[in-house]
Amino acid sequence: MGILAALIIGAIAGWLAGKIVHGAGFGLIGNMVVGIIGALVAGWVLPQLHIQLATGTVGAIVDATIGAVIVLVILSLIKRV
Repeated sequence: MGILAALIIGAIAGWLAGKIVHGAGFGLIGNMVVGIIGALVAGWVLPQLHIQLATGTVGAIVDATIGAVIVLVILSLIKRV
């Protein structure tokens, strides 16, 4: 997957994660950055757990969204402290 495609998928995932995790958002741009970071996290965590949900673009968006939700939850917990 190219860099541009990864950035677009990460941005979509960040937006979706912001909608899923209410109250933990960081604004549109912040959520996009979180989505990109979440895509990297999911790209490492899910294969470690032997989880493959889907393939192709839709699968990449789902995986990245899962990673972004994980990152948003962790960041919201840190933000509370």
